[in-house]
Amino acid sequence: MSSTSAGRAHDFSWFDGDVPARPARPAARGSRAPQPEEGEALISTGTARFERDRDDPDGWTVYVNGVPSSYVDLADPTRLVFEYHQWTAAVLDAVHDPGPLRVVHLGGAGCAFPRYLAATRPSSRQLVLEVDAGLVDLVRRTFGASGAAGFKLKVADARAGLAALPDGTQDVLVRDAFAGDQVPAHLLTREFLAEVDRVLAPDGLWIANLADRPPMPASKAEAATARDVFAHVGLLAEPGMFRGRRYGNALLIASQAPLPEQALVRALSGGVAPARLVTGADLRNFCAGVGVVTDARLPVPTPMVQEDTDA
Repeated sequence: MSSTSAGRAHDFSWFDGDVPARPARPAARGSRAPQPEEGEALISTGTARFERDRDDPDGWTVYVNGVPSSYVDLADPTRLVFEYHQWTAAVLDAVHDPGPLRVVHLGGAGCAFPRYLAATRPSSRQLVLEVDAGLVDLVRRTFGASGAAGFKLKVADARAGLAALPDGTQDVLVRDAFAGDQVPAHLLTREFLAEVDRVLAPDGLWIANLADRPPMPASKAEAATARDVFAHVGLLAEPGMFRGRRYGNALLIASQAPLPEQALVRALSGGVAPARLVTGADLRNFCAGVGVVTDARLPVPTPMVQEDTDA
């Protein structure tokens, strides 16, 4: 896949185990999307495969080029299986009061998180930018029209699509875009984050999903770059990642407005998948000596090794 592609969501939290069990179903179900069929299809960047959850006929994992990229629950869009989706939900609830939000998602895959927000924050205005036209068409046909699900799904490169948005119009920007197991380099730079800052409202929130391995070089580079643009930055991940014991996902969060750190710590420590939040001087020390990523100084891709070091 081209290094300039966007739109892959990765979660490495359940490669070695089963999908977390579903909680009790909601009492009433709404209208159902067209029922998917298992199998693999060609998309613009390669292949996509839809696999039914053997323990739950309403649960579907979307694999993009062999990587689990979304878990969509047709009966309950509020069910989030991937750890980093659970963290993203906790961060949003800690930062923003209940109610609709203006959100742009950079990267779509099966659009599990936009579906979650449409269910938990009705009337939110959501735009999903996904670079893979074939995947967009397949997701629309498989899971139903995106407009009916509560968001607009558009074919566009994340950075190009962001450049077309007006200043100060979004409450939240969420990046969940990958090329292979790496975030595309053009979505890592100071210049790109300046565009993110331009589009966000004064108290808007940037949330960026990334995959990393010990000693977390990608997280350090993203944190160093974000600190050069935003006044308030945090990094969160499963505690074992910070101890150098595992690979996995991390979330970078940033805003020009102060982050409610105590509320975030409570929200992230009390969930099914606890995460540690690093901010302030601890984050500065974490990324000390790491240079800011710019369009003229792009990182060299280093593929992750998919093995845990907990043993």
